[in-house]
Amino acid sequence: MFAALVSAFAGVVLGLSLAAPPGPMNAVIAEESVLRGWRSGFFAGLGAMTADACFFVLALAGVVTVVREAPLVRGLMVGVGGLLMLYFAYGAAKDATSTFTTDSVDEDARGFRKAFALAITNPFQIIWWLTAGVGLLDPGQFDVLSGLPGHLTVSTGGPIIIVGFFLGIACWITGFPAALSAAEKRIDSLAPAVAYISAGILALAGISFLYDAVTTLA
Repeated sequence: MFAALVSAFAGVVLGLSLAAPPGPMNAVIAEESVLRGWRSGFFAGLGAMTADACFFVLALAGVVTVVREAPLVRGLMVGVGGLLMLYFAYGAAKDATSTFTTDSVDEDARGFRKAFALAITNPFQIIWWLTAGVGLLDPGQFDVLSGLPGHLTVSTGGPIIIVGFFLGIACWITGFPAALSAAEKRIDSLAPAVAYISAGILALAGISFLYDAVTTLA
C-alpha cells in the first residue's frame, strides 16, 4: 500500500513538472483566468491536458519517437507552434485593452482550442514526452533514496503512477486559475498587466520557436 502511495505521489510530481514551469502554456491560462474568470482558465488548462493525453496515447503506440528520428517533422511542428504563439501574442495584447467579457461556452471553447493548439505543437511538451515521458511509461522500478540510507521504491509503467501524473496536471489547471482569478478580484489593474505579460511571453516564445524551426530545417 505504501509503495502504491509513493508511486502515485511520484506521478503527481511528474505531472507538476510538466504543467507548472513558466512558459507559453501558463501564459495562456493566466490570460484566460484574469480576463474571463476561473472557468475559462480551467478550460484553457484542460486544452493543454488534452494535448498531453494525446501525447500519452501516441507514446504508448510508439509514434512519439518519430519526432526524435525525423528532424523535418520536428522542425515543421516547431515552426507551426511559433506562428501560433505570435498570433496569440497579438490576441493577448489586444485583449488587454478590451472590455472584460462574461463567462460563456464560446469563451471556454476559445481558451480550450487556443491552449490545445499551442500544446500539441509545443517543443517543451514534445521533448518532455521523449525524455521523462518515456521513463513514465517504461515498466520498471527505481529507488529514489539511492545512495542514502533506506529504500523508497517507485514503480513506473503502471496505472498508479500514470493516474498520479494526470492528477498532478489536474491539480495545477484547477489551482493556478483559481489563485489568479481570486487575485484579479482584489487588484483591478492585474488583468491588463497579466495580459500584456502573457503577450510578451508568447511573442518571445514564438520568435524562439521560429528560429529553432529555421535552424532545424536548414
